[in-house]
Amino acid sequence: MEAIPHPAPRTVDEVFNDFKGRRAGLIKALTSDVEKFYQQCDPEKENLCLYGLPNETWEVNLPVEEVPPELPEPALGINFARNGMQEKDWLSLVAVHSDSWLLSVSFYFGARFGFGKSERKRLFQMINDFPTIFEIVTGAAKQTKEQTPDHNNSSKNKSTGRMQPRLPDSQPRSVKMSAPKDEDESGEEEDEDEQGATLCGACGDNYASDEFWICCDICEKWFHGKCVKITPAKAEHIKHYKCPSCSSKRARV
Repeated sequence: MEAIPHPAPRTVDEVFNDFKGRRAGLIKALTSDVEKFYQQCDPEKENLCLYGLPNETWEVNLPVEEVPPELPEPALGINFARNGMQEKDWLSLVAVHSDSWLLSVSFYFGARFGFGKSERKRLFQMINDFPTIFEIVTGAAKQTKEQTPDHNNSSKNKSTGRMQPRLPDSQPRSVKMSAPKDEDESGEEEDEDEQGATLCGACGDNYASDEFWICCDICEKWFHGKCVKITPAKAEHIKHYKCPSCSSKRARV
């Protein structure tokens, strides 16, 4: 439940930054903060909405009372369906409505401040470069470009030390460290293209060679270490890593 931020975004870049902030908050609610989000969506409470805020945070709250609202409102009553569906399906449903809400807010600003055809097209293209929240929550974003490497590529990856979703035996399966530089530039470009297919299950960003990653042994999604608060030193002592979402599911079972 919020008013338009002051000052309200008026340019394509400002609206896009507003979109990215709200999107990051919603992704946190449905991935790394999922246990807290689940608890706040009590079906015994009144109609509740999930809001993504421009500062990359989220909140579950009652809808605004004014009619019409200052901003488009998210899906109403998400808490009522929580106990009537499997958690995975419920989170996917909330994710779909969250994607729809993000677009409506962005294009509301576009209409309010008179974006022309070219500005609206540019805004949508910038938004469309990101995977949807639904794709991140369901894991579809990771699967879109995932392919089984042939024998020759597998041998090259092992010999050069490149970190692929299935890691060499010398390191834990769930840890993805930055890879050493290869003297073969063509091979390096090929491997980096393959790494680009891996997306963080929390924020949805692509793999970067200078970042520490970790993979959940339950759902097999990859995460930035910083997104799930795991450092390389801490990962060395983890035999089987479970992401926040899988941990919260087991706790409730």
